[in-house]
Amino acid sequence: MKGGPEGPKNNTDRVPEPRFPQRAEEIGRMFAVDQDMRGKSLQDDSVWDEEVDSKNTEAMKQIVAEIGWPTVSKVGKEASHAAWLLVQHADHDPKFQQECLALMKQESESEVSPVDIAYLEDRIRVNTGQGQVYGTQFHETRDGEGNIVQYGPRPIEDPEHIDERRAKVGLQPHAEYLRSLTEKYYPHLLKKE
Repeated sequence: MKGGPEGPKNNTDRVPEPRFPQRAEEIGRMFAVDQDMRGKSLQDDSVWDEEVDSKNTEAMKQIVAEIGWPTVSKVGKEASHAAWLLVQHADHDPKFQQECLALMKQESESEVSPVDIAYLEDRIRVNTGQGQVYGTQFHETRDGEGNIVQYGPRPIEDPEHIDERRAKVGLQPHAEYLRSLTEKYYPHLLKKE
């Protein structure tokens, strides 16, 4: 019988409070600034501010030093994902990215998303001149006038088995992913097909 006068059917749907709610709020604020700057810069390059990533990275270093990796139980699902994104954008500090990846890999799937791990691993590999494992990182090719004429993945290791690796962590097939990104950010490239 479903919930009713007898009370709720169970408590398993209730999400426990994060152990570090202040840190969760701080991560949420940094995430909002990160996304605001990045969103606006899609329309206006002059809005780009490298200080956003630098400040967020320094703050994330303090958080990680204090509580370890911000897992789901520590800061909640949204803030844990936001923490990953902030570290993903710390390209100026690959050593810190590698430290975070190692911490993330020590956690269970209920604490850290395997998808987040895959994206950060690829980001680090690209930034250190290695081929990606999951094909999550892309680049643009521009013509002499600065127009984007091609969009595609950065080099991938063992591309024949990429969809198998992607499926293991819960990612869609690579061709579908490329098409959805192109439709979202560069629809004019699809019109050429």
